[in-house]
Amino acid sequence: MANIGAGAGSYEPHNRDVIAVEPSDLMISQRPPTAAPVLRAVAETLPFADNSFDAASAFLTVHHWPDKVAGLREMARVARKRCVFFTWIPPETEFWLTRDYIPQLIANTKESFWIGHFEEAFGNFEMRKIMVPEDCIDGFLCAYWKRPEAYLDAAVRFSISAFATVPDPAPAFARLARDLEDGSWTAKNADLLNRTEMDYGYRILIAEQGH
Repeated sequence: MANIGAGAGSYEPHNRDVIAVEPSDLMISQRPPTAAPVLRAVAETLPFADNSFDAASAFLTVHHWPDKVAGLREMARVARKRCVFFTWIPPETEFWLTRDYIPQLIANTKESFWIGHFEEAFGNFEMRKIMVPEDCIDGFLCAYWKRPEAYLDAAVRFSISAFATVPDPAPAFARLARDLEDGSWTAKNADLLNRTEMDYGYRILIAEQGH
């Protein structure tokens, strides 16, 4: 399996033979010794022959690619059976962080996550809903929906690439800190307190080859 835009290897399976592709020297340097072997390359020009792998995967990375359709088509070229993606689409359920504190995040990222890129590259694909549990350990944007204090941690924010699209998010997080301290956040989001999982737009897409 080829894992494209592999980063530090957080989403790579340990029960498959994996070759990782990552363009960033910094991310490659953060891969643990047990991670899959990695090649420094970009999705748009994969250094593999046609049908080199049974499958190709890309997890929360396509939105970073300069030419998304070209990268997706390259994945289809090198994968014999299927391409699998973990991605995000603008959710029907509003996320309190983007609704009340940083609404520009949706506008800044909506085009990058446009589902039309996949439609143009593959035509047909299967989409599966991924619910975000209350104790989600992955550090993506909506992972801490029930743990709002986590967003006050600079290390948490540093791991969420969407925040890099906002010139100065500090005032928003200052307001969040005040709302947590005086109980305003809890009062406004009381409906979340009894929930154990939420649909915030995360999806698995599966494009079968030849379909």
